[in-house]
Amino acid sequence: MNEDNQVSWFKSGLTLGLGFGLVGGAASALWYRKHKTLSADNVLKNIKEAFLAEGPVEGSWISFEKQPLRKFAIRSKSYSGGITRIEDGELITYEFLADAYTGTVLDIKRS
Repeated sequence: MNEDNQVSWFKSGLTLGLGFGLVGGAASALWYRKHKTLSADNVLKNIKEAFLAEGPVEGSWISFEKQPLRKFAIRSKSYSGGITRIEDGELITYEFLADAYTGTVLDIKRS
């Protein structure tokens, strides 16, 4: 092979390698973003802020362990937690279930 052919093959290989690298990196970033869950602290903070808009909160908690969740055909992961506040002189507890990917409250019960 002459020198011009070697340079041409090198440039083609380099271009192909860079192209695969960019496509692979973009695909990896998209996959990571889709499968990334929110931290339990951030989920609790957002839910607590919503409760604080209506009045003071006495206490709050959240389980840091993600639980599998299945409702009909939908599968996800969730956090469970609770908020306590005083309403009409009584300590009332609200227990919630929040989606680990979006932080959306899926269920809330007053006890």
